[in-house]
This record gives sequence, C-alpha cells and structure tokens, in this order.
Amino acid sequence: MTGTTLSDRAILRISGEEGKAFLQGLLTRDVLTLAPGQPRWTGLLTPQGKALFDFILWGDGDDILIDCEAAQADALAKRLNIYRLRRKVAIAREEGLAVHWSPDASDHPLDPRLPALGHRWIAPATPGDAAPAFRAHRLALGVFEGAAELGQDQTLWLETNAEELHGVDYDKGCYVGQENTARMHYRNKVSRRLVAVPMAQADEKRQRAALPDMGLSIELRRVETLDPATLPSWLATAIESQAAE
Repeated sequence: MTGTTLSDRAILRISGEEGKAFLQGLLTRDVLTLAPGQPRWTGLLTPQGKALFDFILWGDGDDILIDCEAAQADALAKRLNIYRLRRKVAIAREEGLAVHWSPDASDHPLDPRLPALGHRWIAPATPGDAAPAFRAHRLALGVFEGAAELGQDQTLWLETNAEELHGVDYDKGCYVGQENTARMHYRNKVSRRLVAVPMAQADEKRQRAALPDMGLSIELRRVETLDPATLPSWLATAIESQAAE
C-alpha cells in the first residue's frame, strides 16, 4: 500500500445552529450523541426504508463531517438541501480534508462498521492512494458500501447488513424510512441479505454489482439459500442468531 488517502472519498461539512437536529431527523444513527473520535456509519433512506446513500459521520466541534463516496458527494448534498428548507444549516464540500485508512494505525479510530476493517481518520490529503487496497480488504471481509454495491433505492437498509455493521439506532426517534426498518427488526423479518459470491455463481436477477476485477458478484439472496461456510464469520453468526430467535 502506498499512502493512506482514500481518493474515492469526499468530505461534506454540515454547519449551523440547527445542523445536528437537521441530520437527527433524517439519518439512521443518533447524531445528537456523536462524540469526537467516535465515527458512526449511517444511511439516508427512502421513505420505504431502502438505501439511498451510506456514509460515516464525524463530530467536529459544533459541526458534523460526512465521509462519503466522492462520486455521490454532490448528489448527497443536493438531497440534503431538499430537506433543509429554511433551517439554519449550511452544507458544503470540505476541500481541504480527506479520508485516510490504514490496517494498522492504532493512534486513529477503528472503522465503525467492523474493527477488522482497520483504522480511519480525517486529515489533509497526502501523496499516494490507499483506495484500491482498502476496497480489496473491505470486500474480503464481506462489507459493502456505495451506490453501486448497495443499490440505490433497491435494497432495504437491514438487507445491507446494516444492523450487524452498527448502521442503525432503534431508540433515537423518527427518521426517513424508520417505520419499515423498525418493523423488520422487531418482527425479525430480514429474509434477504447482501452477500458476495464468485462470479461463476452469479445470478443476474439478484445482482446489485458485478466486480469482474475481484471475481465477485454482489447479490441480494434469500437467507435460507446461503451456506454459512461461505459467509464472513460476523454475518454467519448474525444469521444463526436470528434463526434461533
């Protein structure tokens, strides 16, 4: 790996006296209790509870920094502005900062989704690009992100394994898509899961993304058809626990 900068990520800054309250009513994670150095993975959903954007929140004083997919940053800002209305909130690209990653940088926070993903932080960009290395590492652990992999307005938030990856709070109050997300959780109705399968086993009807360079197909498959031996351990354990309830 050369460098630590993730070139495929961008930063949005949410500022203004109503910034945190604004995000609190939109996102799947609690924003009001966000603390410095303790990032949270969250989603902005459709009213039906399907994933539109996923990103990581960072506290920065009174502001919130959104660590998001660079290719979707402008679309995310536009979507947030639709909800902003007359609130005292500013939404802008933070060009002076970048997202960094390293598998071994204990002086920085762990990725909030899964400790095995490694360490993540925000700082000015440095030479080199760690994005390809992180992508390979992330996919090897069965963790998906971004519009292409999750499927914009196609996949219910809990079907993306969001609960297991700490992407939802059930006691934070209402947010967009909350009703269906909570219903699935309390009724134990997550019957399909986003998983990676070898390209030779791809099923186009279930496919969310084809990754020929990795030899993988990311697909939404029914839980009963999944072989636990082929799943990452964290997901196999979660599915086993759900079946036992």
